[in-house]
Amino acid sequence: MDDLAIRGNIVIPAADLDWSASRSGGPGGQNVNKTSTKVDLRFDLPGNTSLHDAVKARLRKQDGVQLDAEGRLIVVSSVTRSQSANLEDARERLRVMVLEALKRPKARKATKPSRGAKRRRLKAKRQNSEKKKSRQKVDY
Repeated sequence: MDDLAIRGNIVIPAADLDWSASRSGGPGGQNVNKTSTKVDLRFDLPGNTSLHDAVKARLRKQDGVQLDAEGRLIVVSSVTRSQSANLEDARERLRVMVLEALKRPKARKATKPSRGAKRRRLKAKRQNSEKKKSRQKVDY
């Protein structure tokens, strides 16, 4: 298996990738029972040196990420009836996942309501209070 080029100078070495094939379900008739087309691609996340720790942490926290007992990331593909096509699909899905993890999340800046917003809120509260006071019984 070849190295997986993510973008520019970021490359996942082939030594960090391991894959296995097994029988897959779905369409294919009797061929499904004979051939091993489903691909499980495992990426050695703890042992990888080409990604920063922050990227690895973001990769672990992504939705839909499966990790095994050793912390390796698992990508499963059984979209086609071809083992080689499923392997390429799994590699591409891993590449997209790493690209997403490379994006730094935007830092949230705490904001305060503007002076006008505070004024409008207090004015609305006063109006609501006056409306409810006008509904009360008048005591003569």
